[in-house]
Amino acid sequence: MTSFKGFLREIAIAGLVLGPLVGSAAAADKPLEGVTLTLASQNDQFAAVLAALAPKFKEQTGATLKVDILDYGSLLTKTTADFVGHTGGYDLITMDIVWSGQYAQNNYSVDLTDWIKRDASELQLDDIYPTLLSALGHYGDKQVAFPFAGYANVLAYRKDLFEAAGLSPPKTMEELTADAYKLTDPAKHQYGFVANGQKGPAVAQDWMQYNTEMGGSILGPDGKSALNSEANVKSLTVYRDLFQKAAPPGAVNYDWGGREESFRQGLVAQMQTWSVGAPGYYDPASSKIVDKVAIAPAPRGAGLPQLYGIGGWGLAINADIKDKQKQAAWAFIKWLDSPPVHKEFNLMGAGSFLRKSEMTDADLLAKFPFLPVIAVTFEHGDGEYRPRIPQYPQIQDILGTAVNSVLVGNSDPKAALDAAQQEAVKLF
Repeated sequence: MTSFKGFLREIAIAGLVLGPLVGSAAAADKPLEGVTLTLASQNDQFAAVLAALAPKFKEQTGATLKVDILDYGSLLTKTTADFVGHTGGYDLITMDIVWSGQYAQNNYSVDLTDWIKRDASELQLDDIYPTLLSALGHYGDKQVAFPFAGYANVLAYRKDLFEAAGLSPPKTMEELTADAYKLTDPAKHQYGFVANGQKGPAVAQDWMQYNTEMGGSILGPDGKSALNSEANVKSLTVYRDLFQKAAPPGAVNYDWGGREESFRQGLVAQMQTWSVGAPGYYDPASSKIVDKVAIAPAPRGAGLPQLYGIGGWGLAINADIKDKQKQAAWAFIKWLDSPPVHKEFNLMGAGSFLRKSEMTDADLLAKFPFLPVIAVTFEHGDGEYRPRIPQYPQIQDILGTAVNSVLVGNSDPKAALDAAQQEAVKLF
């Protein structure tokens, strides 16, 4: 790994990796001239911004960045095939937090541990939330990706509807459930709750979040699956009842997009969500609730520790590509995560916060007034409620079928989770 030092030092001296996003023309010396990087990106809000930044990266370094934007399922399928086939089709991959164990176990990506130690001052690690450094790419003794897009689980709510009903935003899950029923009035096309119901990753991930907040856990004390625990059955019963009594019609088919749209269009009084969607609530081009929305920390069950769900994405470097490509990929990661570039990344709408300094930046605060809530979440973050173990993708598939079957009325919570547990134990 020491062979990279000279290359990266050259970039640093040229002022390219940490150079400002806007300002002077590119330096004459472009150490990445002629290099092409292909990045496989999840189709979250950051994807279009990554593509928009590609010309600036080329201007400053000489490297061409191609961004292949894929939906969640296609991203996992195509990149896994690339890894397993050792074809080196992608240089960089946006890696979901929950894929960390799978990447580490199979050596899919470059272990960045030594590079991070070497370049710690350049990376300004003290300015990155430790919870994000740990969760978004670290697993066991490996750093399989470097964080670039931290997401906070938050509560988005309609302050006008809460005030009219004499309610404060809920601080516990018990309050959230009670408020959901109080604020539901189908005659007014008003509903007190919405979450993902669609079969597959959507419903699995949302229910795991609610499950943890209600005191449940996917894994037992032994680190093995405990899908049908008493606490999990109880939380799935509450989840089902909310769908039946307080969610918009058709919510059992919602994924993240449908859920977010129902809130932006004013159908829903409250919704737990990822902070990446929050900028859209304040955009009159897409939202009918611009002056009526507020963001608060996500509720927890009464008596549970005040830990908040965190998620997001890291950038992983394909282990199968050539050294020159690895060097260029690492240069891109450092460029993107540098304070001036990452600030601009978010001002352009990426919704992918990472650094402590971003939470108090005047320009970002003026555009995103909910940043203090994200800061609290990152400071007290829980990145393990969706277990980042190698078996996670299969557990997600099992739960994606089981939970949806309960919501559509094909099974009761205990029977569905009993069957799911029988499948999951085989993975261990």
